Amino acid sequence: MKFIRNHLKHNGLFAIMFSITVISIITVSIIITWTTFRMSEDFFIEKFSITNAKVVEQMKDSFESYNYSIVLASNNILQSGKIKRIMTEEQSNTQQMKSIFEIGEQMKRTKSFVDSYETEIVVTGSNEMNYATNRTYWPITDEELKNHMMTRMSLTNPRKIMYHYDERYENSSGAEGTKFIVATKPLMERISGDFYGMMYFPIHESEFRDFFTSYTSEGNDVYILDKKGTIVSSNQQDLIGEESKELLAYVQDADQSLNSYTIEEFMGEEQIIFKEYLPSLDMYLVNLIDRDTAIGNLINKKQIVLICIFIVAIALVIVFLISRKMTNSLSKLVKQISNASKYNFDQYVSVSGTYETRQIGRAFNSMLDELHDYLEKLVLFQKQKRNAELAALQQQINPHFLYNTLTSIKFMIQQGGKGEAEETINSLISLLQNTIGNVSETITVSQEVNNLKNYVLINQKRYGDRIKVNYLLSPDCMDKEIPKLILQPFIENSFFHGFNHKTSGFINVMVWEEKGTLICEVMDNGDGMEISTNKLPTTKKKKQHFTGIGVKNVHERIQILYGPQYGVSITSEVGEGTRVKITLPILKKDEE
Repeated sequence: MKFIRNHLKHNGLFAIMFSITVISIITVSIIITWTTFRMSEDFFIEKFSITNAKVVEQMKDSFESYNYSIVLASNNILQSGKIKRIMTEEQSNTQQMKSIFEIGEQMKRTKSFVDSYETEIVVTGSNEMNYATNRTYWPITDEELKNHMMTRMSLTNPRKIMYHYDERYENSSGAEGTKFIVATKPLMERISGDFYGMMYFPIHESEFRDFFTSYTSEGNDVYILDKKGTIVSSNQQDLIGEESKELLAYVQDADQSLNSYTIEEFMGEEQIIFKEYLPSLDMYLVNLIDRDTAIGNLINKKQIVLICIFIVAIALVIVFLISRKMTNSLSKLVKQISNASKYNFDQYVSVSGTYETRQIGRAFNSMLDELHDYLEKLVLFQKQKRNAELAALQQQINPHFLYNTLTSIKFMIQQGGKGEAEETINSLISLLQNTIGNVSETITVSQEVNNLKNYVLINQKRYGDRIKVNYLLSPDCMDKEIPKLILQPFIENSFFHGFNHKTSGFINVMVWEEKGTLICEVMDNGDGMEISTNKLPTTKKKKQHFTGIGVKNVHERIQILYGPQYGVSITSEVGEGTRVKITLPILKKDEE
């Protein structure tokens, strides 16, 4: 996992470019494939609709031909004076027998107009006289026929042949559920407009279905709907006689564009719907073609998808190789830059690859050169600055310290302590020589301890020897180099802050080596203090110190010189004393 993270870290640009390219190629491929499918399907449906429109037109012609035969037969009946006379005059039984013979002869001639179809003729008159070319074909009683809805509807529009759906559940042969489409028209006097009977032309739905059955197949269905939405005929026989509001809604929504097609869902399947109005029947012809059946084998989608996957795979391999080649030099450059040491400015990167990466490599190497020069100058400046600061601090000998020391010497001489005064003067001279006269930043442990002894002697002459100073020094550490005036501030703090409450005590100065480091420790058994950070109390102004070098300054000097792993740490406990530990590297004079 770590290897993967590191690999991605140095190849982020390649990963991003390749990912974006992969997503783009796959997205474009999917869109193009989907668009190809849709355009192909739409093109096929568009062309198919033109062909199917001709088929629908042929079905319409079949219905028109049948209607034309009915029109001829009905006109022949209306023009027959004999039929009119038979259907209107009162007749005896003998006359009725003769009339039935006469009307039978007439009907033979009339039926010749519909002989091409399995259609019978039923005629009823106002004088209760009726005649049927085949009584068993359409088993309906005279009384039922007289009061039937189709009769009443036809009388409301007597000049038009009307078509009705009728279903016979019982007849003399015991058959049930026989379906008929019946054409009706009143027998009406042309001049007066008086009705003298009705004529009916029933045809079995199965015969009516033959007009379009040859055009149907699996997934290709035809429905004939009346204005109420009742399916009066269809190759889907289970639906005949049922009302389909769904189909009716489709045809009514497209009344103004019946010759067009729509794609809608019907009975859970997506269908291509062709609609045609049959004006002679006052019905709708609806042709439903299952969309999947129609275009399912048009396109080999599986093969196209496999081809697209193959093309995409090849494209991705090519994109991978090109992207890798383009970004490889940049990735190497990034890796070299990221692996460059923070403190090693001589680690240059290789200049190779594309023009852009070569320019970046040259610019980085040029930056390293400039940074290297700048750091050399900065290090030199900081060293000079530290030396100047130390020199300035060395010059900041507190004048009051000198005044009071010289005053103390004066009193010693006046009181006859010439030897003691001479010793104090020698210590002061030595102390001033090593602090003011020596401008070196570091001195040996031995020199620093000598300065401490001179400083302690002067303070003991001034304030008394109530505070004893002990020196516990490892002999092999005496020639080790340490920063100048690194111990004096802590001795000074112990003298002036460590024994405000206690009247006497001691200060131990210890130097030794430990685990490759030089340890300098100043410990007293004075008042101690509460500390939360490694800071001592501020200097009280009534005490006149030797210099202005403070604890913080010592700690910062050490870290600037040797690094953050070195410095000053302080521990203290109230009433027990304070311990200051200084950690330094082990350096000799020639290693400075």
